Amino acid sequence: MSEKPDQPMKILVVDVGGTHVKCASTNHPSQREFASGAQLTAADMVNQVLKITRSWKCDAVTIGYPGVVAGGRPVRDPKNLGSGWVGFDFAAAFNRPVRIFNDAAMQALGNYTGGKMLFLGLGTGFGSALIVDHMVVPMELAHLQWRKGRDYEYYVGDHGRRRLGVKKWRAKVLEIVGDFRNAFQPDEIVLGGGNARRLKGLPPVTRLGDDRAAFHGGLRFWDDPTRNAEVRARPSDAADKAGKSKRRTKLTARPSR
Repeated sequence: MSEKPDQPMKILVVDVGGTHVKCASTNHPSQREFASGAQLTAADMVNQVLKITRSWKCDAVTIGYPGVVAGGRPVRDPKNLGSGWVGFDFAAAFNRPVRIFNDAAMQALGNYTGGKMLFLGLGTGFGSALIVDHMVVPMELAHLQWRKGRDYEYYVGDHGRRRLGVKKWRAKVLEIVGDFRNAFQPDEIVLGGGNARRLKGLPPVTRLGDDRAAFHGGLRFWDDPTRNAEVRARPSDAADKAGKSKRRTKLTARPSR
């Protein structure tokens, strides 16, 4: 009797933001969300995701993390969320293989169509990622100093928008986009995040990102069939988690920083 072909993997994508955490999956593309904020810890996030997706079946999880990721793990707690993210065992908490990527890198990958693309995320903070010939390069441009000892996020993050007013904020965004266009010489710049649609008029070689980009990017991170086969071959029961969850997260090392 011939073997049945492998079924497509069911991926849960979790996009962690400074205002909301959004979830969607392969079988449940309609997004669900809950409020995040300055008190949200890693454990709180997982518990609430499991609660609102308790009827969903998934084989693996992708997390878009609003901070620095190295070796598939957060290395700094997010600036706009609570503590407890560094060292947290997400694979054990979800009881599934987990890949963690910078949230801007995940959105960038979901918007990518080829060549050299610079992604700038205008949300609670200021995210950034560069993709060159399908290689994702997460960056931390937000906290580079720009003017008067202040970083870029101070001017174009959500606090900057509220402080400056929309008109002055738009001018700062356009100025910064121009600086980065000159510095990186991309084929195109994609502006994403919740505040991107507050802009009026876009600079040259610039477009607005897809609202569903984070979800599509989270799925794309599992496109490698060799890695997917390895995930299927691993049990996910509690006895196995302690010995193998670390090796699972190391799979993310190439596209993350």
